[in-house]
Amino acid sequence: MIARFLRALTLHCPWCGKGPVLASWFRLRERCGACGLNLERGAEHKDDWIGALAFNLIALELIFVLGFATVAARTWPDPPWDLLMWGSVVVLGAGGFVGYPFARLAWLAFDLTFRPPAPEEFRS
Repeated sequence: MIARFLRALTLHCPWCGKGPVLASWFRLRERCGACGLNLERGAEHKDDWIGALAFNLIALELIFVLGFATVAARTWPDPPWDLLMWGSVVVLGAGGFVGYPFARLAWLAFDLTFRPPAPEEFRS
């Protein structure tokens, strides 16, 4: 299970660890270039998009809280409030775009863990 998440976080196929899997930064290929796994497993119900969105949101919130608390604690009693405010806007705004493919593949790894692929999900 951990190996699937590590493969996903390196933007490789969570199932085989190879690739290619990205058609563009915001779109997966239909199938893994190495093992042929169908990467669009929940497309008819949009399950994979919603799961990736949740993973991305949770990761961004954790990064935001940890970064904000660290800067505030290290500069206390006079934290740079303007820097914290504008830095938060930049991190949260850009993080949604930068983190999307990682979150999408992490959700796929999560899905593969609890719903292993059937033989018909691989290219014949």
